[in-house]
Amino acid sequence: MSFNQSVIDEFRANGGKVGGPFEGGDLLLLTTVGARSGREHTVPLGYVRDGDALLVVASAGGAPRNPAWYHNLLAHPAVRVEVGEEVFDAVAVPAEGERRERLFEHVVRVAPGYADYRARTARAIPVVVLERLTVPTGAPEDR
Repeated sequence: MSFNQSVIDEFRANGGKVGGPFEGGDLLLLTTVGARSGREHTVPLGYVRDGDALLVVASAGGAPRNPAWYHNLLAHPAVRVEVGEEVFDAVAVPAEGERRERLFEHVVRVAPGYADYRARTARAIPVVVLERLTVPTGAPEDR
């Protein structure tokens, strides 16, 4: 079993709580559709709240390339998010320009380790806003 799969299993078995290196941190599960394979892929990611929005950062620990999950959501922005015991569909929207800069600085204030990742790479580390999809109140669910 891969490390990610063991974290995913622990997350789902314990209502979003995990031990090890993620203990006490804000962790979510992001399910994307593979850009090439078309198969679902789930990854555990740290996140930061910005008001009601959830932000994930494609840092890959400061690696020179963006992580696979980021390439997947660029191809297929419809994603599934699990936070605690809540599961919802969302659209993954990469922040651009000044908004990305502002959100990345917010992330660094909340989780200073991301500044270390930024220092390790020449690429602009993407910040992705997970925008929850909701059914409007009173709208029929089946059309």
